[in-house]
Amino acid sequence: MSERPAPQPRSDYRQFSTLDTRWMDNDAYGHLNNVVYYSLFDTAVNRYLIEAGALDIHRGEVIGLVVETHCNYFAPIEFPQRVDAGLRVAHRGSSSVRYEIGLFAAGEPLTAARGHFIHVYVDRATRRPTSLPAALVRALEALETP
Repeated sequence: MSERPAPQPRSDYRQFSTLDTRWMDNDAYGHLNNVVYYSLFDTAVNRYLIEAGALDIHRGEVIGLVVETHCNYFAPIEFPQRVDAGLRVAHRGSSSVRYEIGLFAAGEPLTAARGHFIHVYVDRATRRPTSLPAALVRALEALETP
């Protein structure tokens, strides 16, 4: 039997960015709709890659396609609330990366949600897997967990 998922502390993550929730993010139950968590994951990863100079979303020859995603929820997040998105790389292959993201309500010590997604990096034109570019490898090294 597998271990039950549990919230994680901030110290488990290598890099953080602060994201704002929006009015439209709340669902009928008064907290963020589950799809918003995935959007926050995507924003945290891509913001980091763009700011690190590892991803050119308009002209880059290599792009990352999501092939797997997952999320565990532990505490509600709602609008208006700031969210700290922690980021780490759990695995780096020759053409793929497993990003792990923890979402923290501002000031909270444990994840309100945590999850992952896997990017397979492909040639933009052919959509065939390709080796990770050097700039991407450098950016990922800063996020890798020991």
